[in-house]
Amino acid sequence: MLNAVVLAVASDPRPEDNNVVAGWVGAVVLVALVIAVVLILRSFTKQLKKVDAAKEKGVYDEKPSDTPPSHQAR
Repeated sequence: MLNAVVLAVASDPRPEDNNVVAGWVGAVVLVALVIAVVLILRSFTKQLKKVDAAKEKGVYDEKPSDTPPSHQAR
């Protein structure tokens, strides 16, 4: 059993430093992830604006306020 492991490790050549690259596939995946994060953040911001607007209308059983949310006492 130990001989098989030693032979497997010895027969697997170590790649050179220049042979290991992400390539265009890695770049495409990275760009796709960045685009996905931007879209999710835009959607999240839109939903937060909807929540603020609903809160201003008094949807959450609070009385509507005339001041913007940033000026309210917390």
